[in-house]
Amino acid sequence: MFNGPTQYASDVDSIMFFIIAVSVGFLVIVTVAMIYFIFRYNKKRHPQARDVKESAILEVVWIAIPTILVLFMFYFGLQSFYGIREIPADASNIKVIGRMWQFSYAYPNGKKSDTLFLAKGKNYKLDLITTDVNHSFFIPAYRIKEDLSAGKTNYMVLKPAETGEFDIACSEYCGLNHSKMYSKLIVLEENQYNEWLNQGINKNTDSTKTTNAAEKK
Repeated sequence: MFNGPTQYASDVDSIMFFIIAVSVGFLVIVTVAMIYFIFRYNKKRHPQARDVKESAILEVVWIAIPTILVLFMFYFGLQSFYGIREIPADASNIKVIGRMWQFSYAYPNGKKSDTLFLAKGKNYKLDLITTDVNHSFFIPAYRIKEDLSAGKTNYMVLKPAETGEFDIACSEYCGLNHSKMYSKLIVLEENQYNEWLNQGINKNTDSTKTTNAAEKK
């Protein structure tokens, strides 16, 4: 339904729209019913209260319909979740290193940067590690985040669907300068990405200050 920078972002937006539409629909139904009952069964028209007879059909309907809708929400959400946990066979590995208070990135050919570069339409597995406290790697435009936990390597699967520049933030409080822990994701066409990836690699270019301890993890 929606077009986003990744398929996962599109799925999340579609599911969110569905949930909002269902919620608004029920709000309208309940509100209209309340107003109707206020006028239809007010004290002037019905000064004498009468017992309301139970209805098995009504009981089944108002239990079954919400249950079915919730199961639909769960199913579509689960399918989207599986999409970002299954690692494609052709995924390239990139190491994301978090520390107070910056992210840095290490590529398979040894290149490093303080900005995450990816190629449009390619699969990536980001290995997430931290050299100190816990952080959380969050790409708002992609509707995705994952914790960087001390002593553990987590991962994130990405497949950019469009080129552009996107914000990356740490979304878990990690100390004094947490609010300044921002980075950038730049998605390029594949030929541009390959050109960038191989540029200066023979000169051992390193645009970050990643520690040796982080590189060994």
